[in-house]
Amino acid sequence: MSTELTIGFLPLVDACLPILAHEHGFAEEEGVSLRLVKDMSWATVLDRLLYGHSDAAHLVAPLAIAATLGRGRPAQPLSVPFVLGLNGNAITLRPELARQVRPEGGMGTPAETGAALKAIAEERSKAGRPLTFGVVHRYSSHNYMLRYWLAACGIRPDHDVDISTVPPPFCADALKQGEVDGICVGEPWNSVAVEQGAGEIVLSTAQIWRRGVEKVLALRESVLAEKRDSVERLIRALCKAGAHFVDPANWDANAVILARPEYLDGSAELIRHAISDQLLIARDGPLVHYPDFMFQHREAANFPWVSQAEWLYTQMVRWGGTPFDAEECRKAAGVFRPDIYRSALLGTGAPLPGASSKVEGSLASATVVGTQQGSMTLEKNTFFDGMVFDPNDIEGYISRLP
Repeated sequence: MSTELTIGFLPLVDACLPILAHEHGFAEEEGVSLRLVKDMSWATVLDRLLYGHSDAAHLVAPLAIAATLGRGRPAQPLSVPFVLGLNGNAITLRPELARQVRPEGGMGTPAETGAALKAIAEERSKAGRPLTFGVVHRYSSHNYMLRYWLAACGIRPDHDVDISTVPPPFCADALKQGEVDGICVGEPWNSVAVEQGAGEIVLSTAQIWRRGVEKVLALRESVLAEKRDSVERLIRALCKAGAHFVDPANWDANAVILARPEYLDGSAELIRHAISDQLLIARDGPLVHYPDFMFQHREAANFPWVSQAEWLYTQMVRWGGTPFDAEECRKAAGVFRPDIYRSALLGTGAPLPGASSKVEGSLASATVVGTQQGSMTLEKNTFFDGMVFDPNDIEGYISRLP
């Protein structure tokens, strides 16, 4: 007999693994029945999770930490036993602005694009009309990646530019109506803006941090404890869905499934572009191939590295105006649960890292790493500015940030 789990999600391509685990029967094979509930904002997905209307959620990673720490609402501890994917976001600007900051026909480097944007941002700020960017939530990787890039290029968020919140399904409309000058959002909403002529893509967030953590599977701590066996079975199903998702032979069929009204309710063609790491950066332009734009399966992409949770906490401190707190940092680190991931996959043949934390941004080339099970090679994971995050020196890292 199957155990039913309700999972909340937003209409984004990186909600793919729960959807495909359900549609292709991977969850059923593991004895789990999934009920998928679509919402339109991260705030609603979180509310549904915290009030017990869902068992788990497709969630932006920093929001799981913010909820646990009580940022903006009473604290309620969440757990992340599985990462649904890395990166998959882009920065899209109004066409006239995009053409001033990136090379014709392609995406520029973060440093070159940022330098060009800096001059425009300073001019607009002096004129009293600062550039405005839309991000999907205050506690989102989109917000932190955008801010990381801007600050590293000498643009001061909240001083030289404004940053506001726009739910993903409304990002293209906000750009089209001139409410914002740029958006940082996941697919397919950058591509929708491009198709509408409302914007052009200038950067992928994978160019800012090559292996940046993005969406996660989040559960209330109490639900994880109560339904531990079902959650471990769900993790195994999601891993099967990940292997299916990245296989080129399945791209067409999976794009059609994700495009259905109950899921993304969008264009299968645009969704397939994202799945295959092909970006249409300007309307009527050529497709640009950016390898690993979305990263859903290889290199322990789904492993909840404790160091990634700690990096997100450093950005929360950096942009939240609060001092570093060792106890808060410990709680933030504890949100990511590699122990659950290991327990679910031990004995399956899936590669399991030997460590639960690593130095983020330290690999400039492919490196074979120690494992608990199987073999594993981690590829380049650098930040564009050369910064490295060592979880053994968190306060020192924060002090070195611009």
